[in-house]
Amino acid sequence: MDDAKTRTRRQILEVAAGILEREGAQAVSTRSVAAAAGIRAASLYQLFGDKDGLLAALAIHAFDLYLAEKSTLAPSGDPVDDMRRGWDSHVDFGLRHPAFYLLMFGTDRPGRRPPAGEEANRLLLRFIGRIADAGRLRVPVPLAASLSQAAVIGVTLSLIGAPAGERDPDVSIRMRDTLIDSLITDPSPIVDATVAARALALDAALAAAGDPALPLRPTEAALLRDWLQQLAR
Repeated sequence: MDDAKTRTRRQILEVAAGILEREGAQAVSTRSVAAAAGIRAASLYQLFGDKDGLLAALAIHAFDLYLAEKSTLAPSGDPVDDMRRGWDSHVDFGLRHPAFYLLMFGTDRPGRRPPAGEEANRLLLRFIGRIADAGRLRVPVPLAASLSQAAVIGVTLSLIGAPAGERDPDVSIRMRDTLIDSLITDPSPIVDATVAARALALDAALAAAGDPALPLRPTEAALLRDWLQQLAR
């Protein structure tokens, strides 16, 4: 894409984002955005196709903003505390950008996740993987990530839907702590951890190292990881 098209695309997204945040997704149309951006509707169609294409691009733009904020959360050395801070950051973003959030985490078609959400999901898996590495996770990493995502999105959507004066921040804190307490073990040396916690920690370490680092054939490595996942249940 040449510089002129890149600038026009950025201008359209900025204008559309402004309309989205001020008036909601129902106000974003190819006609309203083209008029506000001072361009011909044909130029918008060439870059985004139609309204659905424009909204998809806005969702990607929103995820870029979300991930940029997430990247400022430097690891503290305590992966559980990092998970709490990640939860709070997620909810805060949703309350500051409700229209963006609904576009990012709502869906107009069952079974479809916005493609831009995959990087956010990978980030969550890394957060939880560090807890598993420390031997403090009670359940497999993918299950912990799914439970965490369902809980934090549900809480954020619930708070967005409540009138601003009736939002109780304690709801988010209580849900966060209840979820995390159900997923992790108390901090203790790995030698004193349960068999399940040890298995999860070793499985996470093997996943991080990759099969080539193991003195095992691929079938043996797969069998070992299957055994570890069975022990972790």
